[in-house]
Amino acid sequence: MATPSGLIRALHRGTLGQNMVVDRIFSGIQPTGMPHLGNYLGAIQNWVPEHAELAWVLGCLTNMPRLLRLPQWKMKRASQNNDGTVGLLTYPVLQAADILLYKSTHVPVGEDQVLHLELAQDIAQHFNKKYGDFFPVPKAILSTTKKIKSLRDPTVKMSKSDPQKLATVNIADSPDEIVLKFRKAVTDFTSEVTYDPAGRPGVSNLVSIHAAVTGLSIKEVLQQSAGLDTAHYKMVVAESVIQKFAPIRNEIKKLQEDKSHLIKVLENGAEKAKELATPIYREVRRLVGFQ
Repeated sequence: MATPSGLIRALHRGTLGQNMVVDRIFSGIQPTGMPHLGNYLGAIQNWVPEHAELAWVLGCLTNMPRLLRLPQWKMKRASQNNDGTVGLLTYPVLQAADILLYKSTHVPVGEDQVLHLELAQDIAQHFNKKYGDFFPVPKAILSTTKKIKSLRDPTVKMSKSDPQKLATVNIADSPDEIVLKFRKAVTDFTSEVTYDPAGRPGVSNLVSIHAAVTGLSIKEVLQQSAGLDTAHYKMVVAESVIQKFAPIRNEIKKLQEDKSHLIKVLENGAEKAKELATPIYREVRRLVGFQ
């Protein structure tokens, strides 16, 4: 029987036994803030120091023109009405380090993150060309879930960082908070419930949310909502979200009351992450000549 350290080394190489290939899927969901409706299916990652250290190494191998081509840099720079900050250029490299540090083979991404994954792919290929075939080039798993939009501006995605509190439905929101947010959701002056993302983005966003939390198709949602005006339909969607989140909210409350358990889970997660990350980062240091 292989030892635990032997199994870990096999995982790092991407093989177990002689022919078994191990796929490692990396979720890039932000570990900060309260998860919201739009990233309900995500997973939380515990960070270890090797993330920042590998990001520095990879940043030394990434040229400025490549980073300046990322649309997020242009958008953030324009919205801030200044020349931008160093962080706007370095955080995509940190994202790449997050992925490569665990020799991830696949990454679930939305359409807006495809270019960031392509940066990670480019960095992996550049590193491999310079230092040998070390990192797997991660492949994208494109999300098939419809993107959830802001309740206050249905032309942009729902975001934890949105300054408008009514724009985002958080998993831990109370039923009253959820009802208020859907009541204030931006729609239009037509009362009928239809699905037309281009022409009626607000109502269509509600339909998408309703379908996502109930497991129904868009067609089935529209059939069930026939005859409702948008004001009443908002409450139908709100109630569906409340029911979906009820067991999650109850579990969150239960866990928050057991702080010692939470600390233990975080410590165990960090230990497991470090067990995987440390040997990989040590090998990177050796390859680039740091030791």
